[in-house]
Amino acid sequence: WVVGPDPVATSQGFDVGAGSLERLRGAALRGVGPRGHDHAKQLAETLRDVLAKHREVVLFRRADGEQERLEELLAEQGVVGRPTWRHGSLSRSFTWPPTDTAYVAYDDLVDLPLRDRRTQELERRSRPVEDFLELQPGGLVVHRHHGIGLFHGLTTIEGPDGPGDFLELGFAEGTRVFVPVHRIDLVQRYVGTGRTPKLSKLGGTEWAKRTKKVADAVEELAVELLATQAQRAVRQGPPLGPDGPWQHELESAFGHDDTPDQVAGVRAIKQDLEGEKPMDRLLCGDVGYGKTEVALRAVFKVLAAGKQAAILVPTKVLAQQHLRTFRARFAPYPFEVAALTSLEGAATNRQTIRDMAEGRVDLVIGTHRLLGKDVKFQKLGLVVVDEEQRFGVQHKERLKGLRADVDVLSLSATPIPRTLHMALLGLRDISNLTTPPLGRHPIETKVAREEDALVRDALLRERARGGQIFVVNPRIRDLPLVERWLLDLVPDLAISTIHGRMDKQQVENRLLRFLEGRIDLLLATTVIESGLDVANANTIVIRDAHRYGLAELHQLRGRVGRERRRAHALLLVPPDQGLKPEARERLRAIEEYSELGAGFQIAMRDLEIRGAGNLLGPQQSGHIAAVGYDLYCRLLADAVAHARGRPVSRPKLADLGVELPGGVPAGYVDDVREMFRLVRRIAGISKLPELDAWREEMADRFGPVPEPVERLLLAQAVRIAAGAIGVERVDPGPRGNAGVILVVKEEGLARVLDRLDDARALDARKAYLPLRGGPPEGGEDLLRRLLQRLGVHRDDVPR
Repeated sequence: WVVGPDPVATSQGFDVGAGSLERLRGAALRGVGPRGHDHAKQLAETLRDVLAKHREVVLFRRADGEQERLEELLAEQGVVGRPTWRHGSLSRSFTWPPTDTAYVAYDDLVDLPLRDRRTQELERRSRPVEDFLELQPGGLVVHRHHGIGLFHGLTTIEGPDGPGDFLELGFAEGTRVFVPVHRIDLVQRYVGTGRTPKLSKLGGTEWAKRTKKVADAVEELAVELLATQAQRAVRQGPPLGPDGPWQHELESAFGHDDTPDQVAGVRAIKQDLEGEKPMDRLLCGDVGYGKTEVALRAVFKVLAAGKQAAILVPTKVLAQQHLRTFRARFAPYPFEVAALTSLEGAATNRQTIRDMAEGRVDLVIGTHRLLGKDVKFQKLGLVVVDEEQRFGVQHKERLKGLRADVDVLSLSATPIPRTLHMALLGLRDISNLTTPPLGRHPIETKVAREEDALVRDALLRERARGGQIFVVNPRIRDLPLVERWLLDLVPDLAISTIHGRMDKQQVENRLLRFLEGRIDLLLATTVIESGLDVANANTIVIRDAHRYGLAELHQLRGRVGRERRRAHALLLVPPDQGLKPEARERLRAIEEYSELGAGFQIAMRDLEIRGAGNLLGPQQSGHIAAVGYDLYCRLLADAVAHARGRPVSRPKLADLGVELPGGVPAGYVDDVREMFRLVRRIAGISKLPELDAWREEMADRFGPVPEPVERLLLAQAVRIAAGAIGVERVDPGPRGNAGVILVVKEEGLARVLDRLDDARALDARKAYLPLRGGPPEGGEDLLRRLLQRLGVHRDDVPR
């Protein structure tokens, strides 16, 4: 580490985490945010104490509003002395004794418990989902009404009321559409398949026909999902009872802190098991986020109730790993755990199947052999399916039959994006593990041409710190040559090889020696892809990385970095071979998305490169490609509501035909991504109190709200208020008149005329509403008058 007189100025990589520097002395900063008199007083006293104890106090803030709010509070409380402010983000506060300086993180001053704050820190270290889904100049987008186009970027257009920001979209035949930023909700990044779709033609019927075809297909899917759910609901079995002493004892023996998502996932699964209808829950979580521990607790609860459980896994190696894990954790309890894979041998498997049928085996862990017709259970209570998407169609049909009769918990290392999760709400119970374990670091990922010196350095660096190494090679026949090559590079390495065609005893012995640290390097094929957990292995070298799929590379990379030590993944491609564009794109993506929680970005990029369908079936891939991921999820959510006989629940917001230029001035927020998040947030609000609260939050975070942003807030307020009485669109009245034309659905005209007594009908779908005062000065003046006419009081109108 480079450490000078000012640690923050001298080293971008300076570690302010636990164990490197003491926590901020004398500052009990938890739960003392500036909310109410008591909080303000306590915060002021804490800061007064810190200012008195240290020669200098440096306080970090992300936006001007944070500094203004805190300085105002200190002045009100009569605190003498002021901290030095710096723009930036600090994960937690610390002191620097050589200069007697206290560095204070703004988040240490807000009203959050320490554990929640540490969780937020970890979430911040993972790139937000929105960053991936956000618009990028030159990228494909979907306009809800016009179809697939290209996003050319933001452009400013001068109008009667001043300049406004617009999204410039290009469609077929060189046509352009300019979308005001307050309608950014109409535009989403296109996520479909690796093939580049044709741009839509404006004004035709092709886009409407395409969306209708997809809507019909997702209706069928929703009906099928609903039928499976109804079948399960009919079968009611005896629920499990509450946790007993053994359950509490087992969970207390877990050697790590549970993440908040693990706690929530375990709670949801136990509620399912204690309910009357069979469980069918999908537990999603990135590599190493603790899915196995959640599943283990569910299995234990079932066994403690006197029932049997089965864990279905895609590979023999993963079965062996789970076998060791579950036997070790269940050792103090009277439960028999067995494996059923080809590694066990035919005679052992026959005996295991007999023992399962007679109830002598409580938990069996196996590959697809578990789905054989000869496999019977005496009292099966739970099936856990690890990586269900990796099983074939016939295996899935057999699983579908099981689902109606027993509790099923499916595990997936591909996180389910929130929009898809919400679309499936009520049809599939889903728990997401999105919080990384505390202390986990992102895996440093590098793609490079294969060179002896590069590989030798990686091997020696890992061995020098006492760690172990995985080397992955795609072909079994090349493993002896690769082993000789590795020994030429580092002659005294202890190397062992495993692959899928070896017999059980060899695989077990070699894995055990690697787990015990007696082997430096494990050379393997992709048999190590799923679930293999070796805490001391923190470097992985993947040869011919261009041959693997994106999700496969992410899974392989997840074999390292399980502990608090920084892990490395080196992805090698041949030195003299050109790569196909798709392979280059995969490698660029895996290198780019190396943060904690990158599984979401990996899943979405995989969707772009290969097509979609793991969760919903391959036939849905084409439909996602046709209209893009976001619109597909919207259509699916509508279909699910329709299949359940419920109205489509979506906020009714009016469109605006009144020109009102708005935008986010340069410098108000840090970057374009933050700007997009800000305008999307405004466009997504459907209640006036929420809009006002967001305005206050912006002022706190970024400083006084500028006029162009105020106009965005005004436009959204009109959309909310007009939509609430059934107005679909607001157009300006005749030039020079202080009035607007309200467009409604035919059945809604009477409601509008009843609510607005001076409005008059123009035809079956339009009404003219005069507004008080002379001719409006522009679109802003017109909309402010309309808001007041709609009964929104002046205090509720964005300023």
